Amino acid sequence: MDQKQNLYEKVKFVIGDNFITIEETGRLTDQELCQLTDLLVSDKDIQQEDNLTILVNSARSAEVEKYLESCQFKFHDERIFVRFDLSRMGDEAAVFTMKSLREVSVAHFKDVWQRSMEGSLNAAPYLSMDEQIESVKKELGSSYIDTCNVAYENKKAIGVVMPHIEPGTENEGRMFYFGLVPEARGQGKGSVLYRQGLDMLKKEFGALYSVGATSVNNHPMLSILQRNGCEVTETIKLFKRSNRGGFDDSSHHN
Repeated sequence: MDQKQNLYEKVKFVIGDNFITIEETGRLTDQELCQLTDLLVSDKDIQQEDNLTILVNSARSAEVEKYLESCQFKFHDERIFVRFDLSRMGDEAAVFTMKSLREVSVAHFKDVWQRSMEGSLNAAPYLSMDEQIESVKKELGSSYIDTCNVAYENKKAIGVVMPHIEPGTENEGRMFYFGLVPEARGQGKGSVLYRQGLDMLKKEFGALYSVGATSVNNHPMLSILQRNGCEVTETIKLFKRSNRGGFDDSSHHN
């Protein structure tokens, strides 16, 4: 097995519409992570995608971060990852009405999703709303229809909940996105709605546990995760490289 194949098999590739994200780099040494970075920025297949992201544990050495920056990766955000054992869920009562794309139009869902992102304390997305929908389709396949849900209170849309089984796993639940529209925030609804999303992961998607993440700056979301009993597993830094306009080989250091 050559070095490229060996390093690629040690990490996880998430391929969406116009982006590739490299996850689970924790198994690599600092040297291997720098070698992987070299391979990624010289891989012609990966160059075809507009955006490349590497997730790196926050405890990594400063030298690794400097190396990523020398390869044109820019620090984008720092996120806290959590885990929740869904066997701890009781028989939850549905507080809000959920409607998936089987019942609502894509245009309506995108409108509520867009409003749910307004004023978010997470780092700004680098994809447009249409690109994000295409990414959901590409990553999840036909099941995206059941993942895209609008939450309603008294027939009024208050947010979106996007539960799904992580591709490549049988029972790892995740939320592609979770958020409330601005006028529904600050009223304690977030914790209740997130709990309902966890219940959907268990009952409708068959997940055994849930993995979630949010920016270290998103204190309201961190409170929601904490109130629902989610356990912090690690803190991760995101480094992004935009391939729009092509690669500048002169900026790459070996």
